[in-house]
Amino acid sequence: MDFLQTLKIALRALRTNKMRSFLTMLGIIIGIAAVIAMMAVGSGARHVISQQIASIGSNIILVLPGSTTSGGLRTGSGGAQTLTSDDAKAIVNECPSVETAAPTTRSTALAVYGNMNWSTVVMGTTPELLAIREWGVAAGRSIEQQDVDGAAKVCLLGQTVAENLFGSDDPVGKIIRIKKVPFTVIGILDRKGQSPQGQDQDDSIFVPLRTAQRNLVRTQRPNMVGAIMVKAKSEDLLGKAEEEIKALLDQRHRITNSKDPDYSTRNLSEILAVAEQSSKAMSLLLGAVASISLIVGGIGIMNIMLVSVTERTREIGIRMAIGARRNDILLQFRAPHHDRRHYRYNPRRGRRYSCFQSALLADAHLGRVGIDRLLLLGSHRHFFRFLSRQKSSFPQPDRCTPLRVGRPHVQR
Repeated sequence: MDFLQTLKIALRALRTNKMRSFLTMLGIIIGIAAVIAMMAVGSGARHVISQQIASIGSNIILVLPGSTTSGGLRTGSGGAQTLTSDDAKAIVNECPSVETAAPTTRSTALAVYGNMNWSTVVMGTTPELLAIREWGVAAGRSIEQQDVDGAAKVCLLGQTVAENLFGSDDPVGKIIRIKKVPFTVIGILDRKGQSPQGQDQDDSIFVPLRTAQRNLVRTQRPNMVGAIMVKAKSEDLLGKAEEEIKALLDQRHRITNSKDPDYSTRNLSEILAVAEQSSKAMSLLLGAVASISLIVGGIGIMNIMLVSVTERTREIGIRMAIGARRNDILLQFRAPHHDRRHYRYNPRRGRRYSCFQSALLADAHLGRVGIDRLLLLGSHRHFFRFLSRQKSSFPQPDRCTPLRVGRPHVQR
């Protein structure tokens, strides 16, 4: 039987047994859809994490204050004031693998414009910070070095702050108050979106570092900073730059025990690697869970195929006896349940037979007919021994009375 004929029979079977075909396919459809959906969720999570970390900037090392002991009590990491603006300058000048560095301060304050107010994060920094974070200006201008040197009361607004204070109005040139100190808005930053920690990066205000130190942040010394953001010259030099920074700060802070420094460093590339590993593990877990439904669907199809073959063992024997090959039978059962009434056997033998068109097989629906020995297809090789049931049965429209293929019986 050729492939086209087998395909026609399979399609006819799908139309004839719609419910069985639908239920057979449903398990596999749900399983495959679940696997694809779960893998897509994992891939999307990795993409979002990568975008969020990339929004911070590339080749970045973050230097944070460490912990110190005061009055017998040890402060937590980042809670002490141990870094200064001079440390940032020394990092740029004495670390060959470092491209630039920006000291920063951070505080939370209420910004007021007219009858509108908004609580936000206020960052004191230098012009290098926006270059390190690759953060552009959407309107107006950026903070310049002369603003830092002169402690100018100017500020840059993030998109979220601008929308909440000014709505659709242009804020450039307007005056807002931060902790009751007037600041002139000189520009609006481009939209950045969320950080890897889930914080809105656009909900922030940037002011010159020296202005923040004098008016907005309380420090033990005038030049204390909350963190230093460093950019290495290339991604390959990140590790070397981090080692140079540690050696320099150990020397400047007179640290003899390198296991207990008063600062800490964080490599954002390492953070990205950890985040990607976590997302991959999540993808594998989701894929494994989704694969269970796919396996269950496959077991369902196996059961259907097993039932289809088991209940038609005698029919398979008849088909093979009158010319069907093993491959023909295999192709027939790849369909969930093919049409048994229209099976046409090997056309190359020159004859077409159907179990309900053949008078021979029609005789099998009689009651107790005993044992008949018949020669089929005019060939001396094919003999059938028809065994009737114990009890007469009315012919079914889609299957023959059970037949057994027996050995040829030659009358002597």
